[in-house]
Amino acid sequence: MAELDALLHPSRIRLDGRAADRTEAVRQAGDLLVAAGAVTPAYVASMLEREESVSTYMGEGVAIPHGTNSGKEAVLADALTVVRYPDGVDWGNGTAQVVIGIAAVGEGHLPVLAALADVLVDPERAARLRAASSVDEVLELLTAVDED
Repeated sequence: MAELDALLHPSRIRLDGRAADRTEAVRQAGDLLVAAGAVTPAYVASMLEREESVSTYMGEGVAIPHGTNSGKEAVLADALTVVRYPDGVDWGNGTAQVVIGIAAVGEGHLPVLAALADVLVDPERAARLRAASSVDEVLELLTAVDED
């Protein structure tokens, strides 16, 4: 499992996001990656390009936008961002209340996506993520390893 705790810093978590549409939400997640020094602004453009061709809405109120293969050269370091939208954002094929931006060098996004999928297949954990009211709660939900 990818070490999500190494990729997610508290400074890249927002609990009170507001976006008019999915384009704005993807841009906000990408701008946090730029601010973290993980990507150049070109990566945000590739995130928007991917979203135009394939929705990154995963279900359970969560979207996971990430760049295209051609955007990989704009990735400087692996990182995650999380923006929670209490009012939700229409994603076309669902309403996203949590948007998790991903930047990963090379093929590093694949284990990150797999690790996030492990978290999100648990409807209870996904519901807690949608309702999270603190940065610590988001960190715990996304980085806790199941001990069953």
